[in-house]
Amino acid sequence: MPENTLYTENFPHMTPAWSRIFNFVADRAEGSYIYTDDGRKLLDFTCGIGVTNTGHCHPKVVEAIREQAGNFIHAQANIVIHKPMLQLIEELRKILPPSIDSFFFANSGAEALENAVKIAKVATGRQNVIVFSGSFHGRTHATMALTTSKTIYRAGFAPLMAGVYVAPFPYAFQLKMTEEEASQYALGQLEHLLASQTAPKETAAIILETVLGEGGYIVPPASFMKGLREICDKHGILLVLDEVQSGFGRTGKWFAFEHFGVVPDIMTVAKGIASGMPLSGVFTRTEIMKKLDVGSIGGTYGGNAIACAAGVATIRAMREEKMLENAAERGIQLMTGLRKLQEEYSQIGDVRGLGLMIGTEFVIDGSQAKAKPLVKEVIHKAEEKGLLLLSCGTYDNTVRWIPPLNVTSGQISDGLQIFSDSLKETIG
Repeated sequence: MPENTLYTENFPHMTPAWSRIFNFVADRAEGSYIYTDDGRKLLDFTCGIGVTNTGHCHPKVVEAIREQAGNFIHAQANIVIHKPMLQLIEELRKILPPSIDSFFFANSGAEALENAVKIAKVATGRQNVIVFSGSFHGRTHATMALTTSKTIYRAGFAPLMAGVYVAPFPYAFQLKMTEEEASQYALGQLEHLLASQTAPKETAAIILETVLGEGGYIVPPASFMKGLREICDKHGILLVLDEVQSGFGRTGKWFAFEHFGVVPDIMTVAKGIASGMPLSGVFTRTEIMKKLDVGSIGGTYGGNAIACAAGVATIRAMREEKMLENAAERGIQLMTGLRKLQEEYSQIGDVRGLGLMIGTEFVIDGSQAKAKPLVKEVIHKAEEKGLLLLSCGTYDNTVRWIPPLNVTSGQISDGLQIFSDSLKETIG
């Protein structure tokens, strides 16, 4: 634990409600590395939980931030139209389906989800929403009701927002089914929920993380996504896809829904959109946005000028440097290496993911809960050796891999070697 005065005198005054995974103090960061104030160099495969997709302090993003800070720091969107927001919309229109043509900007993923729910309710005139088991959509009071990945995010804060119903996610590994069996089971249970708990005529939206994030980095089967789209179309329910963690190149495509051949009615984004600047968005069709009363959604800092400039630079850097292609290639390399380790260690029950959004799930004697201490020990052992990793899943028994999208082949190899050494020292 750091012993410097800055840490010892001020850390005790940070809220204890903030969980702590590591105890180093960061001094600076560049690319795939964080440098600590005591001289350590750490390979960062957490990306601030999927935020710094272009790596830490990408030169083009840094330059855009510096330039915009000298021109215009803040312009409230109701009062002043600024160029960075218009430029960001222009860049987004190049990478989104043509039907997604109306843009609202906010500050965080949770704020985006809350506004998506508001929009869906107004657009349909219906009051209920459906989410899926294992979901994480935020920790604000309304999004807690949408979040089912862990009780810690909800416990003690009831009563929560009413009108939220939970359907099973097609988690094939946990269900001990094939992907197709899990898909058909989950779709059947969703239809049952619509027949037994919330009627289609009172259901405004079905909300889904396109790839389950905090719940375990679980990729839904393509047949499930197509079936979900068909159910929504059949009943006039809006399909809201949460791309907060899976968006902006993380899965090897701009947005994860592109893997499945479906297009949402409403989508939410944040995290990787601006390489670390606080920015989020709700994107949908103009016909849907037009159903809102003027002034019914908004916010002081939404679409901040510097954040938007960073967003423009982020998208351009990803395109110019072919980061999506790199994410797909490095994802194959990482997945291959992890599956080789799975053959060696029976405790690794499943390796899954898309692009550079990969989960390594551990089980002990068939139990997810029993594996939690092991995963925690492996993560801390890896940090001691210079690699930062995070866990996820209801039982924190899955190691999630979130390297920057411009990570090199050598850095992936280094990460795999450290992980292998950590497993060897922890498990034997």
